[in-house]
Amino acid sequence: MANQDSPSGLKPVKHLNGNPWNGVANMYSIPVGNAAAIFIGDAVVSEGSADATGKYPSIAGYVSGGGNLRGVVIGFSDQPFMAFDTSDLDRKYCPATTAMYALVVDDPDVIFEIQEDNDSGGLAATEVGGNADIAVTAGNTASGISGMELDSSGVSTTAEAQLRIMGVVNREDNELGDYCKWLVKINEHELRSTTGV
Repeated sequence: MANQDSPSGLKPVKHLNGNPWNGVANMYSIPVGNAAAIFIGDAVVSEGSADATGKYPSIAGYVSGGGNLRGVVIGFSDQPFMAFDTSDLDRKYCPATTAMYALVVDDPDVIFEIQEDNDSGGLAATEVGGNADIAVTAGNTASGISGMELDSSGVSTTAEAQLRIMGVVNREDNELGDYCKWLVKINEHELRSTTGV
């Protein structure tokens, strides 16, 4: 059976120690100056600042070019103490130039599911353990789901990259080949780095 082409960014699945993902995430602020829309499943980076209270670090959507990541967005809010937008209960993403708050899975030991982009053919089993970057594609404003995928063109066992490929998602509707879903860990994580942002 062929894999379905359904990119959805990064979805938290489990922890590196084998335990299921426990739903824990931290609240971050998205400043009004954010240049691009941010979607559920998008990887984000730190802005090196915080909201006016100093309690919620500022983030921006990852746009391209590699480098350290802070985590992955799983929800949005107009207040830092709620996990929904009271002004729009159907809010599924953060539009560009809109100040909001976002729940971010920022634990460096969380394993995520992500679809490969197949721009150079499907990845092989021999690429498990390799490193790859994220291919950025705009998310879906109707569903609020990310379009980010695993960049299949630059997998390396020697060079640094954002994601470590852990293996194929073990599910009946998934197999090696086009649009395969993979388990990955954020390899270049800001909370593993010894330098600040």
